[in-house]
Amino acid sequence: MKKIFLLLLITLPLGVWAQQKPAQNDELSGMRAVGSPANPKVPMRWNHYNDYAGITKFCQDMAKAHPDLVRIESMGKSFQGRDLWVLVVTDFKTGNPDRKPGFYIDGNIHSNELQGSEIAMYTAWYLAENFGNVAFTTELLKDKVFYITPTINPDAREDFIKNPNNANSPRSGMVPLDDDGDGEADEDKYDDLDGDGNIVLMRRKTPLGRMKQDPGDPTRMIPAKPDEAGEYELLGYEGIDNDGDGQVNEDVTGYYDPNRDWGWSWQPNYVQNGALYYPGSLPETQAIKRYIMRHPNIAGAQSYHNYGGMFLRGPGAEEDQQYYNQSDIAVYDVIGRMGEKIIPGYNYYVIYKDLYTVYGGEIDWLALGRGIFTFSNELMTSYLLFRQKPNDPNRFQNDEFNQFGKYLLFDDAYVAWKPFKHPQYGDIEIGGPKKNYVRNHPGFMLEEDAHRNMSFTLYHAHQTPKLEVQSINTRAVGNGLTEVTATIVNQRVIPTHSSHDVRYKIERPDYITLKGGTPLAGMIVENEDLNITREQRNNPATIEVPNIPGMGFVKVRWLVKGGGKYTVEVDSRKGGLAQKTQ
Repeated sequence: MKKIFLLLLITLPLGVWAQQKPAQNDELSGMRAVGSPANPKVPMRWNHYNDYAGITKFCQDMAKAHPDLVRIESMGKSFQGRDLWVLVVTDFKTGNPDRKPGFYIDGNIHSNELQGSEIAMYTAWYLAENFGNVAFTTELLKDKVFYITPTINPDAREDFIKNPNNANSPRSGMVPLDDDGDGEADEDKYDDLDGDGNIVLMRRKTPLGRMKQDPGDPTRMIPAKPDEAGEYELLGYEGIDNDGDGQVNEDVTGYYDPNRDWGWSWQPNYVQNGALYYPGSLPETQAIKRYIMRHPNIAGAQSYHNYGGMFLRGPGAEEDQQYYNQSDIAVYDVIGRMGEKIIPGYNYYVIYKDLYTVYGGEIDWLALGRGIFTFSNELMTSYLLFRQKPNDPNRFQNDEFNQFGKYLLFDDAYVAWKPFKHPQYGDIEIGGPKKNYVRNHPGFMLEEDAHRNMSFTLYHAHQTPKLEVQSINTRAVGNGLTEVTATIVNQRVIPTHSSHDVRYKIERPDYITLKGGTPLAGMIVENEDLNITREQRNNPATIEVPNIPGMGFVKVRWLVKGGGKYTVEVDSRKGGLAQKTQ
C-alpha cells in the first residue's frame, strides 16, 4: 500500500500536468521577446525577400486574418498588368477611415532596392498583430489610417528576383527602351555566362591592366599602385555583344528612373538623366497620383529607398528651397533628429544640399504638390556592418564589405572567380559580389533595420494632427444674445496645413461649425487679450480656419441668438474630426 501511494505521488502530478498544459502555438513555445508580437495570426519570417506572389499572399492573408484592421485595395495596374496593392490599416470600428488623419507608405520605386517592400509589409504586420496588446499601436490605429503599398515597381522587382541581374539592374521599370539608338529595344540582356543565376564581373589577365587581386582576400579586386604592374583589366558585368555593335550590355532593360517621373519641377532627360517622355509617363506613377488625390486626408508620407542610411527631406533642387519656410522646416527637424536617435548610423539630410539635385522626384510632388510632410529613407549603411565609420566618404572603396562577407556571411555573398571562354573576349574569369549584396540587407540584419525604420515612420505618423475642442465658453451680452468662444488645440507637431499648403491653397481650410441657436456673426479670435477678431462675413455658422498649427491652437467666436446648449464640430481634411458639446 505504501508503495502504491508513493507511486501515485510521483506519477499523478505528471499526468495532471500533461492534461492541464496549455496548447502551444507552433510559432511560440517559450518566452515572447519584448517588442515582438506573440502568436501572430499571420506568421512571417523577416529574413528574406518576397517575390510578387509572396507579397500578394501576405496582403491577402493580412486582410483575411484581421478583417477589422486591414483591407486590401489595388490602386491600379503596372506596365505589365500587375496590381499595385495597398493595405489600408486602421481600426475600422472607430469611424470612417477616410476622415482620420492618413499616412502613406511605399517602397521599391527602384526595383533593385528590395527591402523597402519588406519594411512596408513589416509595418502593416506589426501594427495589426499588436493591436489590443500594445497601447501605442492600439491608439494609433484608432486615431489614424495607414495606406501601405509594399511595391510600386512590381514588374522590375519580379525581374530582379527571378532573372539573372547585378546589384544595379534593373533599376528602372520594364518599359522597353532603345538606349543605343540601333532601332532595337532591350536587345542586349545580361547573359548569365555560366548559368549559375548570378550576374557578376568579368576580368581578363593582362600586364596592361591596372587592377590586381587583393593578396589578403582573393574575392576582391584592388587598383595596382602607380609604381607596380597590374594583373587584370575589368570588362564589366557578365554579357555578350548580342547585336554585333561592339558593345556589351548597353541596352539591358533600357534606362529610365521612376523617381524622375513626377510632376513637381520635372525636367526632360537632357537636364535630368532618367526622365522619360513627360511627367507621369509611367502607369505606376499615374496610379499613385490618382490614389493620393483621392485621399486628401493624407498628412504624412514615407518612401523607402536604399542605400546610405539617410532620412531625406526635400527639396530635391536648390531653387525649390523657397517653398520651405522655417515653420515647416521646424517640423521636419523634430522628426528627422528623432530618427537619428532611433536608428544609429542614419543621418538626417536635405536632398539637394547633402546628396545631389533631383528633378521630378516623388518626395517633392508629395510635399510641394500635395502639402504632405514627407521623408525618404535610404536604407542600409556600412555603419551597420561593424558599427564603424558612419560618415566615411570612402565606404565603397574600403574593405568593410569584403571583411563582413568573409567573417559574418562566410563568403556566401560572393561568387568565387572561375575561368570562362568568352566568344568575344577569349579566356576570361568571372566572379564577384552577388546581386543582393551591399545594397540589400543580409537576412539576419533585415528584421532589426525593418523594426527601427518602422519605428521612425510610426513616430512620424503619430505626429500627424490630433485635434480636440478643448473648451467652449459662453457669455451673455444682452438683448437675448450670447457670445460663444471655442478653443481648438492640435496635440501633435504636424499642423493641419503646411505653410506651403496655406500659401498656395492646396487643400481647403479647416471648418469649425457651431450647432445650437442661430449664429449671427462668426469670427477668428486673433488676440483674446486685446479683443482683436477677424469676422467671416458669409456663412457665420461655419468658420473657415486656414490652419491649426502643430502643438498650437486656434480660437473662434460666434454671436448667437437663442440656444442654450452648444456643439462645436471641427472638420479638417488632414486633421480629422472632433467635437464637443457644452
